[in-house]
Amino acid sequence: MKNGTITQLCGILCTITFAHAATLEVDKERSRIQVDAKATGHSFAGDLGKYTIKAEGDAVSHKPSALDLAWDFNDLKTGDEKRDKEMVKWLGGGKPKGSFTFVKSWDEKPGSGMAQGTLTIHGFSKSVSFPYTVKVDGEWVTLDGKVSMDYQDFKLPIIRSMAVMTVDPKLVIRFHVVGKVK
Repeated sequence: MKNGTITQLCGILCTITFAHAATLEVDKERSRIQVDAKATGHSFAGDLGKYTIKAEGDAVSHKPSALDLAWDFNDLKTGDEKRDKEMVKWLGGGKPKGSFTFVKSWDEKPGSGMAQGTLTIHGFSKSVSFPYTVKVDGEWVTLDGKVSMDYQDFKLPIIRSMAVMTVDPKLVIRFHVVGKVK
């Protein structure tokens, strides 16, 4: 009888522990992932039009517990077809991939926090940390944030054109992910 009580208690504790876990069903029409770059004399942004994303977290606190994002750089569009083709060539050609895998988060203040994960580009991985905010409007949850990175950390050379134009290696990735908690 004692073993039955312990088993029931363990079952109840597991139910309580996992009862608030939820998946964020991302609405890609409302979401966007963008890269901001500066070059000699101008700046430009790239929009990631296609990607796969899986996000999980606590349904009550909305604190993330898992996030996996993957993309093909052929789906990053800057509005300049020639530049987009050169970018893919610079990344090694073909179908260069990128990914981000969430590792952990911690609170900074209510409604915002810091996240850490592994960013992989050009076959090289680097740990990155960045601030993010969470907003809840009814059944919709919005995650916003940005992370700065240096593409040289991923063993990519400085981009130069015509001996005078250079793309600054420091880029900013902005994300606005909108979805429903399921």
